[in-house]
Amino acid sequence: MEAPPRGTVADRVSTARRSAFVGRETELALLRDALAGRPGAASVLYVHGPGGIGKSTLMRQYANEARAAGRPVVHVDGRALSSAPEAFEKAAAAVVHAPGALLLIDTFEYCQSLEGWLREEFLPSLADDVLVVVAGRHAPDVNWAADPGWADVLKVVALDDLSASEAELFLERRGVAPAHRQPLLAFASGHPLALALAAHVARTGGIDLPASGSWRPTPEVVASLLRQILGHLPGPRHRLALEVCAQAHLTTETLLRAVVGDDAPELFAWMREQPYVDHCAEGIFPHDIVREALAADLRWRDPERFDQLYRHLHGHLLERIASVPSERLLHAVGSLQFLYRGEGHMAQSHLWHLPGLVEDHPYGPSDEAHVLALAERAEGPGSAETVRYWLRTRPQDFRVQRLRGTAPAVAFSAWLRPEPAQGREHDPIAAAAWDHVASHVPLGPGEHIALGRFHVHPRHYQRPSPVMDLMLWRMLGELLRDSGLAWSFIVLRDDGFWNAHMEFCDMTPLEQPVAVSGSAYRIFAHDWRDLAPGAWLTDKQQALMSGTDEGFADAGTPVPRPRAPLPPPTLSRPEFTAAVRSALRDLTQPPALELNPLRHSRLVADHGMTLRDVLANAVACLVTERGGDKALRVATLAFVEGAPTQEAAARRLNMPYSTYRRHLTAAISRIEEVMWRHEETGLPLLPP
Repeated sequence: MEAPPRGTVADRVSTARRSAFVGRETELALLRDALAGRPGAASVLYVHGPGGIGKSTLMRQYANEARAAGRPVVHVDGRALSSAPEAFEKAAAAVVHAPGALLLIDTFEYCQSLEGWLREEFLPSLADDVLVVVAGRHAPDVNWAADPGWADVLKVVALDDLSASEAELFLERRGVAPAHRQPLLAFASGHPLALALAAHVARTGGIDLPASGSWRPTPEVVASLLRQILGHLPGPRHRLALEVCAQAHLTTETLLRAVVGDDAPELFAWMREQPYVDHCAEGIFPHDIVREALAADLRWRDPERFDQLYRHLHGHLLERIASVPSERLLHAVGSLQFLYRGEGHMAQSHLWHLPGLVEDHPYGPSDEAHVLALAERAEGPGSAETVRYWLRTRPQDFRVQRLRGTAPAVAFSAWLRPEPAQGREHDPIAAAAWDHVASHVPLGPGEHIALGRFHVHPRHYQRPSPVMDLMLWRMLGELLRDSGLAWSFIVLRDDGFWNAHMEFCDMTPLEQPVAVSGSAYRIFAHDWRDLAPGAWLTDKQQALMSGTDEGFADAGTPVPRPRAPLPPPTLSRPEFTAAVRSALRDLTQPPALELNPLRHSRLVADHGMTLRDVLANAVACLVTERGGDKALRVATLAFVEGAPTQEAAARRLNMPYSTYRRHLTAAISRIEEVMWRHEETGLPLLPP
C-alpha cells in the first residue's frame, strides 16, 4: 500500500497562520470581488500602512484566497530587489505566463523608486485577467489619482488598527487567558504587532498583573516594537524629532525648532512622510502606539534626557501662551495641558480631541437668542435671566462654541472680569464670590477678580467632551495671561464630578454651595496674590517631575493611569450587542425604542441623553473611520432615515446589493464596538 503523503513544516506554519488570522473583512472583500470578476472591482489594490500594521499578514491571506479560487500566485518581495526595472521584471516574470495570476508585491517601500515605472510601463503591459496587490509603508504618489485612466482600475487601501472586538479575538486565538487580555488591549490599541508581542509575553509567563490590573511592556518588548515600526532611522537627530513628536499633542515646525534648532524644517518634512505619523490642520502627531513606545523607551534608556525634554517643552509652551495671538490661545493651552495627560484626573476630565471638531468664537450680538435658549435648556429660566444680565454688562467676556461647519452656537462659556461689587444684586454666584473676597484681604489698587461663571453645553452638560476641553483650556489661558488678578472663582454644578480635578489644580471649594434656578453650584476659589498663575504652574510641573506632589509622582509619563474601577455594565456583552441591533432596527419607531434595555445603560442614564441621541451619535461616528463615508451613508439610510427595504436602500445609493450588505454589516459591527467601549469606560458617546 502506498504511504500517505508526508506533511511539511511549511504546511503546519501555513495552517497556524490561517487559524490565527482575524479581521480585515473589508480588505478581503475587495480581493474576493476582484477574483469573482464582479462589476466595478479593482484590478490593482495598493495597500499601505506603518510597520507592524499587518500588511504582510494580509498578503499571505490574499494568497490563500487566490489559491482557493484556483488562481496562480506570484510573490515579489521588495527587500530582495535592486532599484532596477530589470530586476523587478525578472522576479515577476512568471506572471506573464500564468493566466489569471495574482501578483503580490510586498515591502514595496524598499523599491519605491520604481513606482513611476510600475504605473506607466509594467502594470499596463499585463494581461487584463491578472490581479495585482502592492503593499508598502508609504501611500501611493499623487500621480495615480491625477491620471483618470487609473480611476476604475486602482483601489487604495489604508490599513489601520484592528477593531476592539478583532483585537480581543486576536489575543484569544493566540492563547491569552481572558484575565490577561484587557491590560494587553489597553497597551496595544489594536496594533497587530503590539498585540503579537504582548501575546508572546503572556504565553511565556511574562505578565504579572498588579492589583490595579494595569500592565506596561518590558523595555525589550518596546524596543522590538520600535524596530519593526520605525525601521532604519537616518540619524540621531531624526530620533530626537520623533521623541519631541511623542511628547507634544501636535507638533509644528515652530515647536520642533524650539528643541532641535535650525534642522527643524528638514526634520519636520521627514516626519510628515513617515507612515506612522498623521496630520491635521494644526500639525502632525504619531500613531498612539508609536507615541507611547517612544516615550517609554526614552524614559527607560535615558531618564535625565526624558526630564530635560519634558521641561524644555513645558517652558516653551508656557512662554507661547503669553505671546500668541488670541485666536491661537486655545491651541497653545491644549498643547501645554497635554503634557499633564498622565495624571489620573486629567485623563478623566479631557478627551484630547484633534482640533477642528469644535470652534471657539467671541460672542456677538447675533448670538444672544441662541445663548439664552441654551442657558434656559440646560440650567433653567432663572439662570437664563442671570445670563441676560451679564450679556448686557460684560458681553466681551463671553465665548460661543460651534460645531465645525455650523452657524448656531451649541454651547457658551464666560470668563467674567466684573468691576468691584458688580453683579452682587443680580447673580447669587457673584454675591457669594464678593462675600468671600470681603471676608479675606480686600482688593488692592489695580487688583480684580475673575469668575469662570458659565460652562453651558446642554447635550453633555459639564462632562468631558470636545466642547468642555475648550472651556477648560480657555480658563487656564485667561488665568495665565491675566495681570493684576487677585482671586479666581470657577463655578461648576455641585455633583462631585470635578472635585478631584479642582483639588489637583489647587482650587479650594467654598464651604457652602449656591442655589440657582433650583440647582446647586459649587464655587472653587484661589488667591493669586502670593504666587502668580505662571509661577504656580511652573512650580506644579517641577513638583510633579520630582515626585514631591503627593499622589502624582508619575505625571511626566505619557502612559495614562487607570481610572477608578467602574461598576460592571448592566448588560453582558452579548446582551448589549443584541440590544444595539434591535435598537437600530427600531430607531424610527419611538414606542419600540422605549422598550429597549439600552434605556438603562450608562450611555443613556449617566449623561442626560435619549437612546435615540446615543444611537444617532454612534452612527455619526462612522465618519471618523478610514473609508467611513460609505458606512455612514449606508447606516444613515438604513437606520436614521429608515429605507423600506435593503434592496431599495442599495438602489438609492447606486450600489450592488452585495456591496451594500457588506458596508451595512461593517457599519453595524463598528457601531456596536463604539457603544460598548463607551459603556465600559463610562464616558459619554459624543457626536463627531
